[in-house]
Amino acid sequence: MSEYQKISPIANQILKKYELCDNCLGRLFSKQLRLSSNKLLGKKLRKNQKQKQKCHVCKNIFDNLDYFLKMMIDVSSNYSFDSFSIGTTLKPSIIDRDDNIRSKFKLKGIDGIKTDITKELGKLFSKKTKHHVSNQNPEVSFTVNLKDESCIIRSKLIILSGRYIKTLRDIPQRQKSCDNCSGKGCRICDFHGISKFDSVEGVISRYIFEKLGGTTAKFTWIGGEDKSSLVLGSGRPFFVKLQNPNKRNFRKTTKILDSLKIFELKIVNESPKKPIKFISSIKIKITSKSNIDTKLLKNLKILQNNHVIVSEPSGKRSEKKISSLSYKKTSDNSFFLHLKAEGGLPIKRFVSGDDISPNISQILCVPCICHEFDFLDIEVE
Repeated sequence: MSEYQKISPIANQILKKYELCDNCLGRLFSKQLRLSSNKLLGKKLRKNQKQKQKCHVCKNIFDNLDYFLKMMIDVSSNYSFDSFSIGTTLKPSIIDRDDNIRSKFKLKGIDGIKTDITKELGKLFSKKTKHHVSNQNPEVSFTVNLKDESCIIRSKLIILSGRYIKTLRDIPQRQKSCDNCSGKGCRICDFHGISKFDSVEGVISRYIFEKLGGTTAKFTWIGGEDKSSLVLGSGRPFFVKLQNPNKRNFRKTTKILDSLKIFELKIVNESPKKPIKFISSIKIKITSKSNIDTKLLKNLKILQNNHVIVSEPSGKRSEKKISSLSYKKTSDNSFFLHLKAEGGLPIKRFVSGDDISPNISQILCVPCICHEFDFLDIEVE
C-alpha cells in the first residue's frame, strides 16, 4: 500500500467532521508524502470536490494573502534590500483549531498553520519582488499581523566609519538628546533621538539620514574634544550605527558640511568591540594668574617618554604615556605646549592638576589653567 493510500482514509475522516480548505488539508499530510505544494495535495485528497463552507481552521485566510502581500510591497517601497524574513501574528483561535485537529487525529511532525502562512507569504513576496527569503541574516524583517491587518518593516542596522576635520570653534562634538524622548526616538524628533543638528554629531547624522534614511544614529568616537577645540591633520576617526536604514549602498565619500570636512565615510562590517588605541598631537594654550618662571619650563621635559597617572572618582586609575613635548613662552604668564600623548588624557585636568600626577601646575609650582587646546593630528595605532 502506498503512502497516499494510507493517508487517504484519514483525510476522509477529517473532511467528514471538518470543512477544510485545500491548503489546510494538504498541509496535514504533505511532509509525510514529501510534497512541496499543500494546495495541490489538498485538491487531490478532496477528490476535486468543491469546498462548501469556510475553512474550519483558517477561515479561508489563504484566499486573502494577496491583500497582505500588497501591504508588504507598500511598506517596503522606500527600502532597498536583497534578503528578507517574515514573522506573522494570527488570531489565537486559528492556532487553537489547528492544534485541536492535529491532536485529535494524532498527526505529528507537520507544520502548523502559522508556519504555512508565513511560507506562503514569503513565496508570494519573493516571486513578486525577486528578493529572497533569509531567516539567518535578513536585511529587512517584516512583521505581518493578520489579526489586526497591519504590517511593520524593520531594516538591519548598518555601520559606517569615517573621519572629520573641524576648522571652526564653538561646535560641540556631541548633540544634545531630544528633550521629549531622551534620545530613544519619537515623533517630535522624527525618531532620530536628536531634535537639532548643530554639533559634529548632528551635522554628520543629518547627512547620513539624507543619504540613507534611517532613524537613530549611535556614534562611537575615537577620543573627544572641547566645544572650542579645532580638529586638524588627518581628522578624528568615528564609527556610527544607523538603525533602520532605507538604503544599504553607499560609496566612500568626502564631503564639506558647514565647517566640517567629512572624509573616508563608508559602510564597514563592524564597529570596534574593544577600545581603539590612538595617539593625539595636541597644541595647548596655558595661562596662569602668576608669572611663569622660564627656567621651570625646562622641567616639563621630565614628562617626555614618561607616563602620567590619571585617577577617577570611581577609584579607577590609568596611565597615559607622553611620547614627545615642546613649549614656547608667549608672555610672562602664558605659553603654548605641544605634546604627543596616548588617547584619553584629560587635557584640562592635566594642566590644572586635578587627580593627575605629575601635572603642569605641579611641575611649574604655580596654578595653571588650560585656555584652549587643539588636535593637530590623531593617529590610530
